[in-house]
Amino acid sequence: MTTSALYLGLYDLWNIALSYQDVFKRFQVWRLITNFFFLGPFSPFFAIRLIMIARYGVLLERGPLDKRTADYVWMLMFGALSLLVMAAIPFLWTPFMAGSLVFMIVYVWSREFPNAQISIYGVVTLKGFYLPWALLALDLIFGASLMEDIIGMVAGHLYYFLTVLHPLAGGKYILKTPLWVHKLVAYWGEGIQVNSPVQRDPSAGVAFRGRSYRLDGNRARTTTAPSEQNQTDNSARQPNSGEGVAFRGKSYRLSGH
Repeated sequence: MTTSALYLGLYDLWNIALSYQDVFKRFQVWRLITNFFFLGPFSPFFAIRLIMIARYGVLLERGPLDKRTADYVWMLMFGALSLLVMAAIPFLWTPFMAGSLVFMIVYVWSREFPNAQISIYGVVTLKGFYLPWALLALDLIFGASLMEDIIGMVAGHLYYFLTVLHPLAGGKYILKTPLWVHKLVAYWGEGIQVNSPVQRDPSAGVAFRGRSYRLDGNRARTTTAPSEQNQTDNSARQPNSGEGVAFRGKSYRLSGH
């Protein structure tokens, strides 16, 4: 959407770029978020970034992060925060960091699926572990900037180290998804988080709410009086004497008497 709006000339690109001078001096705090929503102008690189999101982002969501929506959201938040911290260093600064966030997703996927077979343009087949490095080499060949790719890989490795490698080595799991992220996901009512410490909001995702009615037009009763409940239970426990009887009436002998 941001790329299409820029193509139509609906806004000035610099208004959403990351600029710490504008953030702190002019209080334009939206720049800390909006810079992640621009992947670049329409180009082959833009298309490749979209494909990377659609493929490797979805594979992560359906693979190791399946039914872990809050953890997936926290991964993206941690990556964005890490990139913002690195961008504070002058020689690591880039005005738009969406490409770096995409590269972080690719790096985490490559560590989760190191033995997956990947074909690049149908020419080279390699293991998933080497995919970020192969994409980095392609950007070098095409003359693209490597800085956003490198800092994206650094953010991805930092996340993978703190969530997988460090705990496996006996260290403490220090990057646990915060409670407020679980509450945020539960409030949205989107996705599934197994073993979530927060109950999902029953009203989340409900467009209409009201009383229920039976198909015969009578309002459905939500409560039952104790006396009526007892009578219902007693009648339910009494056997039905007519159950299984096809005809009912007096009996007569065959002689007619």
